[in-house]
Amino acid sequence: MAPKIKDVAKHAGVSVTTVSRVLNGEKYVKDDLKARVQKAIDDLGYSPSHIARSLVRKKTNLIGVIVPDVTSSFYSTILSTIEKTASLNDYNLLVCNIIEDTDKELKYLNVFKEMRVDGIIVMHEKINEEIRELISKLGIPIIFSSVKPADQPFISVIIDDYTAAYDATRHLIDLGHPRIGFIGGDMNDVTSGQNRYFGYIHALSDFGIEPIEDHVRFGDYKTRSGYETMKEILACPSRPTAVFAVSDDMAVGAMNCIHDHGLKVPDDISVIGFDGSQLTEQVRPRLTSMEQPILEMGKVTVDKLLEIISGKRAAYKDDVILKHELVVRDSCKKYVNNER
Repeated sequence: MAPKIKDVAKHAGVSVTTVSRVLNGEKYVKDDLKARVQKAIDDLGYSPSHIARSLVRKKTNLIGVIVPDVTSSFYSTILSTIEKTASLNDYNLLVCNIIEDTDKELKYLNVFKEMRVDGIIVMHEKINEEIRELISKLGIPIIFSSVKPADQPFISVIIDDYTAAYDATRHLIDLGHPRIGFIGGDMNDVTSGQNRYFGYIHALSDFGIEPIEDHVRFGDYKTRSGYETMKEILACPSRPTAVFAVSDDMAVGAMNCIHDHGLKVPDDISVIGFDGSQLTEQVRPRLTSMEQPILEMGKVTVDKLLEIISGKRAAYKDDVILKHELVVRDSCKKYVNNER
């Protein structure tokens, strides 16, 4: 049988309370007692129960994370930063990939409750009434990262998606493009769906450009949907001179489709993405993108959550809005009218 704390105490010739204090790193334990306890632990091969220690300390050092799709280049990048920052603060993650499934989200939130996580990070904004009711009653610090769901009082770490989409569209307008297509996300999503679409539409309107209905499509942020929606756009009577896709994954899918139709990026069609994921430097031509500060976003998310957990920050304080940045690479060029 595995040794227990009382076995360590007996071997070291100290009380169980002393062993507990040493394990919990408490002060005012004499150095010689610490050394005896540590030697007993080593001799017996004792491993303290994480659950038992958590019950005593009323802290698990666990953070639950809800991710909509870990295969996304954006989410995989931000998740790696969240894990790194959590680890530096002696926290471990319970990562749940829900694949845009609200039933899974509900199940995992209940798992987090049972595991007594210290805090929860949610990177998903499709919240139904059942989920809304549950998170309001959990009593666990919650923070949203990269999204701002409607009717949620919890803090979000985000960018201004509307302005970022406006600025991305404005870049194509400044390059002289008269027909700017749009590959959007789910319009049920306020953050990456509605805000980015309206930023695009209002930029066109402000510069007197009419959106062409045939050139506007909606996907699911993934590479495949970027390919398929671009295929639909190219099947239209006219083709856009440029396309704005609201995720780098969809932008890459669109570029692949353009190539497969015998056209060139950016000579025939300029393409701009959104997120600033690692994909931007991996594709050719390199992808111009409206970048979110992904690494900073992951770090700030954990830092703010830990402040809430420790009581240093109110759970419902103002959102943290980070700056976006246009990074120009090779997939966009100035429009030259070669049409006859």
